[in-house]
Amino acid sequence: MADGTRIDSVKTTCPYCGVGCGVVVERLSGERQVNIRGDLDHPANFGRLCSKGLALGETTSIKERLLYPEIRGERTDWKTATDLVADKFSNIIAEHGPDAVAFYVSGQLLTEDYYVANKFIKGYIGSANIDTNSRLCMASSVAGHKRAFGADTVPGTYEDLELADLVILTGSNFAWCHPVLYQRLLAAKEKRPSLKIVVIDPRRTATVDFADLHLPLCPGGDVPLFLGLLNALKKARLCADEYVENYTKGVGEALANAADFDLARVSDMTGLDPALIQQFFTMFIETEKTLTVYSQGVNQANDGTDRVNAIVNCHLYTARIGRPGMGPFSITGQPNAMGGREVGGLANQLASHMDLHNRDHRDLVQRFWRSPKIADKPGLKAVDLFDAIHEGKVKAVWIMATNPVVSMPNADFVREALAKCELTVVSEVVGTSDTAQCADVLLPSSAWGEKQGMVTNSERRMSRQRGFMAPPGEARDDWRQICDVAQKMGFADAFAFENASEVFQEFAALCGYENNGSRDLDLSGLSDIDEKSYEEFAPLQWPVSHDDVVSKGDGKGAENKQDHRFFADGNFYTDDKRAFFAPVAASSSSLEQPGTPPTSNYPFVLNTGRIRDQWHTMTRTGLAPRLSQHIAEPFVEVCPKDANRLGLKEASLAKVVSPNGEMFARVVITDRQQEGSLFAPMHWTSRYAKKGRVGAVTRAAPDPISGQPALKSSPAAIEPFDAAWYGFAVIGDEAGFDLECLSAIDYWAGARFACADQDDDKGALHRDDGAGVRLELAHSDYNIVNQLTDEFVTAAETHWEGPIETARFVDDGRGLSSYAIFSDDKLVCLLFIARESVSAARTWACEQIGRSFNGSERAQLLAGRPGGATPDRGAIICSCMNVGLNEIKASIAKGCDSVQAISDATKAGSNCGSCRSDIARLLKERVDA
Repeated sequence: MADGTRIDSVKTTCPYCGVGCGVVVERLSGERQVNIRGDLDHPANFGRLCSKGLALGETTSIKERLLYPEIRGERTDWKTATDLVADKFSNIIAEHGPDAVAFYVSGQLLTEDYYVANKFIKGYIGSANIDTNSRLCMASSVAGHKRAFGADTVPGTYEDLELADLVILTGSNFAWCHPVLYQRLLAAKEKRPSLKIVVIDPRRTATVDFADLHLPLCPGGDVPLFLGLLNALKKARLCADEYVENYTKGVGEALANAADFDLARVSDMTGLDPALIQQFFTMFIETEKTLTVYSQGVNQANDGTDRVNAIVNCHLYTARIGRPGMGPFSITGQPNAMGGREVGGLANQLASHMDLHNRDHRDLVQRFWRSPKIADKPGLKAVDLFDAIHEGKVKAVWIMATNPVVSMPNADFVREALAKCELTVVSEVVGTSDTAQCADVLLPSSAWGEKQGMVTNSERRMSRQRGFMAPPGEARDDWRQICDVAQKMGFADAFAFENASEVFQEFAALCGYENNGSRDLDLSGLSDIDEKSYEEFAPLQWPVSHDDVVSKGDGKGAENKQDHRFFADGNFYTDDKRAFFAPVAASSSSLEQPGTPPTSNYPFVLNTGRIRDQWHTMTRTGLAPRLSQHIAEPFVEVCPKDANRLGLKEASLAKVVSPNGEMFARVVITDRQQEGSLFAPMHWTSRYAKKGRVGAVTRAAPDPISGQPALKSSPAAIEPFDAAWYGFAVIGDEAGFDLECLSAIDYWAGARFACADQDDDKGALHRDDGAGVRLELAHSDYNIVNQLTDEFVTAAETHWEGPIETARFVDDGRGLSSYAIFSDDKLVCLLFIARESVSAARTWACEQIGRSFNGSERAQLLAGRPGGATPDRGAIICSCMNVGLNEIKASIAKGCDSVQAISDATKAGSNCGSCRSDIARLLKERVDA
């Protein structure tokens, strides 16, 4: 084992959400071993990290890494692989035209990767068929910004969270999806209790727990609510007349569309109590410093663009925009969703915030690139792109840093499309993703910690991701992979970049090229950045013209000396420099009226989203044992009334079905869910669960303006899964993911856990990687149980040295059985089988793996619960500090009567704070009892 001696430290940026937190990585002497802490100097997080960021050090191993290029599953070399891609692309373009090829990329890419990909396909291939998974999360915000402002400009900054007097969180589970910003907001409220928080969300999420007002509107009620607000603002004479007259247009039609939205109509269309609506309207009317923060719940809808503009209209009408503590604020989902938008990552954009439909912009970009051609029409947006692949219109696709076979709506259709595609190229970090399994050519990419580049967070702040270890095997940066292929297709001079800083310098120069203040994205102040300055680059908000930049003089780069907000004094980027009140109409909004089922066969509205400790499709977070402790398998939330009516039991399994497909999930019965609605998380893949992909169920139904799919409103049905038996297993070896018997079982879900690694008097089993696997199992036929247990014993004999012993308890009458498998007296596997959901103590069971047990102690293992004085920490509530449910309950029983007191006693909630709402709920349950 490594001694863990510190070598040095590197400042970089977290690769998860759009907050863009600064990270300090301490490199240790062990191979690929690092310590992680927050960067106290980074203005996005000031040292705070969420559970995912804190666990980054657990994701730097080469587990599941793709190390070498592959062609149809066989290892090859880079020359052979890139020759094939270049030849195939060239031949398809020659025969079918440039629109027969496409890229599908990702907000996980760095700006330099994104820029090179866009330059290649739009400026040299001559097609705009490049879209990004940001289409799934932020495209409606982009379209709304461009419709209102003339450019995709986010007006405000994170500081506005602390300066506002009223913060409206709509379509955002802020506490779980952007926990660092949420804690920043709560800290501001603690210092200044007069700051009010309103949450607009059909679900009562963790974000609601510290809010002053919750509006649980029905799915699709967003546009009517904000039309009603605009009408209320007019009646209250809150129009900022001078601002509206001088800097905007279209207010008359916008007001006319809102005129009929009185309290009664808004209540009817949102399902909200009129008193709640009036309270919200009054808070907005009486509070000038109002900030409206929105995210995927607004964007991921078939009227997402209208939702964005309905919000923006209210801020334009009151001139609450571009000034401290006020404005509409789009919070992005991915670390470089903003950077991708900057370089034209969407199919209807050009680089540097220029418009594909604008002839002058096309001419400008082509002259700058000196390219032989330029795309002259928008390309295929994500949903349309995979339709075209399925139809054979697009014959070659290059997918980079994303997993559409899981994340796209109607995901089984996407898998079919890739199977039919003439050439599917996938650039990936891991070889086990669902999409990687569909690749003809699989290219190994460098990962976070191995590559150099820039990311831009939600407040337009650019930060560096820095490499601090070498890529394993033959992994290469994504931008270099593209350059290799572009050069082989005859474009060598345009793609002769030597390093990432050269790519960024060219991008910055394009942003300033013939700009002169005509475009919001101006990076001309960075157009002469050299490799040393690039390496020293400190976090910086754009725009950054030559006049804006001053040297910090401390070796940390430069800083922007101008105010970081847009539009307080107009100066929009429309042709006439006026903002546009988009004439939003409620007829284009909402899935259905409240209480009306989508269809008789699919009577529920299925909502999807993220959970606290996982990220996208788990290719990174799934490697970190601590991140699966809180929630270890797919689940579906259903309200008590619906559950009772359908015979769904807590912790049982259910099948969720739609016209597109089906998934299995663990039932969570909660009054946080509305009647007629379901919620399931987006993260699980075929690697971590059988039939756990919610993308197989969701519909596309894209917004007609933005092309963003309606991932939060799919018609669905739910029914109990008739399992003959349930199982729970813990295995002290990651090979548990690859047990052959799993393929024959109807349902399984697996997660890594940290194996014991203590020097105690029982003798722990030491493992360098320290990871085992926990499995939840279920099947419709009890006869397979014996085969299952036999395979577990065989697996133990295969993977562990030393004599294997098995202790067992079987009660055929009750359908209960349990097995403990030992190697040299050390526990290597536990398996529990029951007719109902297994009641074994999960956290405790995982903690027993690797320990030595004598005869009497083995009997306690088979019971599945600790005995005597042995503690059971219970389900993990705080992933950061590894604090369990029972530990928190014990602190309450001892007299801790506040969240802070519990945190002081147990450390739960003392890091990122995203579990503090769970702690508050436990405290309330104790008080109510």
